[in-house]
Amino acid sequence: MTEPPHSAQLVAPRTRLAFVDCQVAGLAEPVTALQAWRRVRAQKVPGVGLAIRVRDVMAGWFGVQPIGGFRGEIGEVRVGDRIDFFVVEAISDGVLTLTNRDRHLDVMTCVTVEGRRLAITTSVVGHNWFGRLYMLPVAPAHRLIVWWELRGLRTNWNGSNP
Repeated sequence: MTEPPHSAQLVAPRTRLAFVDCQVAGLAEPVTALQAWRRVRAQKVPGVGLAIRVRDVMAGWFGVQPIGGFRGEIGEVRVGDRIDFFVVEAISDGVLTLTNRDRHLDVMTCVTVEGRRLAITTSVVGHNWFGRLYMLPVAPAHRLIVWWELRGLRTNWNGSNP
C-alpha cells in the first residue's frame, strides 16, 4: 500500500480504521478527479458484476441495502449527489470524495489527482461484528479490483476527454 496523499480524506482517524488502501497510477495527461474516476470506472473487471449480485443477496439477509453495482456513465455532480451507491461528500478539480454509510460500515473512497498522479484511497470503519466479518473477503477483493482498474487505466489510456 502506498501512503495516501495529504489531500486524501479518510473516513476516520487512522486509529479507528478497520481498512485502508491507497493505490497510485500515473496519468497520460492532467485531468480532474472526476474525469479520472470516470476513466477508472470504465475499466471492466471480470467477475465484479457477479460478485456484487452475490454480495447484495447475502448482505440482504442482514438488512444491508443492495448496492446494485456500477451503472456506467457519470454526468456532472455536486456535493450531495449520488454516483452509483456513493454520496459525493466533496468535489474539486483535485479531489473527489465518495462515501457509503450504514449501520455496519462507513466507507470513504477519495480520488486525488496531483498533476499526472492519480491516487485512490479507500478507508473503512466497522461498527459491529457484521461489518468486521463483511470486510474479511471484501478487503482483498477491493485491493485486487482497484489494482485491475488502475492497470487497465494505464494500458487503455487513449488521451480522449471522458
